[in-house]
Amino acid sequence: MIYDVVVAGAGPVGLFLACELRLAGRSVLVLEAQADPRSPLKRLPFGMRGLSAPSIDGFDRRGMLDEIAARQPGRDGVGPGAAGAAHWMDQPRRPAGHFAGISFYEDQVDRSAWPWRLPGAAATSMMVTMESLELTLEARAVAMGADVRRGAGVDGLDQDDEGVHVTAAGDVFRGRWLVGCDGGRSTVRKAGGFDVVGTDPEFTGYSVDVELAEPHALRPGRHYTPTGMYTYGAPGTVAMVEFDGGACHRMQPISLEHVQGVLRRVSGTDVTVTALRLATTWTDRAFQATSYRRGRVLLAGDAAHIHSPLGGQGLNLGLGDAMNLGWKLAATLRGDAPEGLLDTYTAERHPVGASVLDWSRAQVALMRPSRSSRALEAIVRDLIDTRDGATYFAGRVSGVTLRCDLGSDHPLVGRSVPDVELADGTRLNEHLRSGKGFFLDFDPHAPLQDFAKFGDRVEYIGSNTNNVNDRLGLRALLVRPDGIVAWATDEEAIPDDVICNVSRWFGEA
Repeated sequence: MIYDVVVAGAGPVGLFLACELRLAGRSVLVLEAQADPRSPLKRLPFGMRGLSAPSIDGFDRRGMLDEIAARQPGRDGVGPGAAGAAHWMDQPRRPAGHFAGISFYEDQVDRSAWPWRLPGAAATSMMVTMESLELTLEARAVAMGADVRRGAGVDGLDQDDEGVHVTAAGDVFRGRWLVGCDGGRSTVRKAGGFDVVGTDPEFTGYSVDVELAEPHALRPGRHYTPTGMYTYGAPGTVAMVEFDGGACHRMQPISLEHVQGVLRRVSGTDVTVTALRLATTWTDRAFQATSYRRGRVLLAGDAAHIHSPLGGQGLNLGLGDAMNLGWKLAATLRGDAPEGLLDTYTAERHPVGASVLDWSRAQVALMRPSRSSRALEAIVRDLIDTRDGATYFAGRVSGVTLRCDLGSDHPLVGRSVPDVELADGTRLNEHLRSGKGFFLDFDPHAPLQDFAKFGDRVEYIGSNTNNVNDRLGLRALLVRPDGIVAWATDEEAIPDDVICNVSRWFGEA
């Protein structure tokens, strides 16, 4: 069998991409090296991740958000959700996020600075565990008809003008396209000959679950020290970084003695570790593929960009890749994509990835154990403690201010579409459940009949302006299948170039 798309990797990015492709009716094979999706490192506390506004919007637009939320375990393993296991739940103020360990708080954030984020829209953050998210996405992908095969990691590939031969677990599979979602050590990236550029690590990071002889010897919370930084959640959850150039990451077994030595050096205490229950390492290595496509092979998620987990940006960055790529690759396979549509994947997502890598590097600069970093940290801490500062950092961390450069001066173009409630009681996000784009006309008395020519690619929606809850002064807007506003106008009459703009994203009528 020849699949439309072979996806390497059954993590959240690969599985979400499979769902997007199946929504468009494309045949998908997902190959995954791990036989079992369950892992202690994907559960609480180390498997906890924060979904940002673009990810939450994406899941809401595909009708998955409630299911994802319902699967999240709490401190007791059953509820009230992954947020209940976060260390900040016991704090008097709720953090909106952090930058290099410096928290900013919900009560400081001025949400009126984001006029396109309407009141009542989906939340801008949500805590999930990697295990529950993967299980939810895999169940959805399989139910939609994706072929998911575990214990079959990609070993190599060979592409030609017609497609890609993929070897995995001794078998050869054929796909018209191959997308590598197989993580930071991506076989697809290496075998596909992709170039990567970036910066080498400065530290080894540790996430450990330990038993301490004196649990109260460490102060809870995040702490900068003369040798690094550590975060402690009693009685035995520790994350710490030691600036050793990444020398201990995957270079030797993580023993109790080694963890105790690092913890003593970083914390500056004589703490004694009596048991090591779970441990993993990571670094601040930051590399990115120079292009996300080579021929019929594409990259998404950590296969395309590698950086530290500081700030929890990696999962959301990868999910954004999948949302951006899915509809474009499906249109290319259908044969109705406008020329160059698939090239916009790299053009739009590469700058976003580069920005996240720099965001990670900037945090490392504050964490270095030096007088200059401590001085810089004090200044950033003061800035974050202002309303404007907290709003800026919250906008970056939550993804609310994310915008693609689509060549338009309109402030809404390139942003996630506001979830406007229409006269019939539906929300705009609900109109994206089918995976089609739509044109929203706030004056249905003069409908544009030309949209019938685009068949099932673009839905025309007319809504009486008097009954729309919030229209932001808009006359009309065009929204892509990924929920990004492709075109918008505030003019009383719709400009004559509207059909040209539709054709730019959806092909000729």
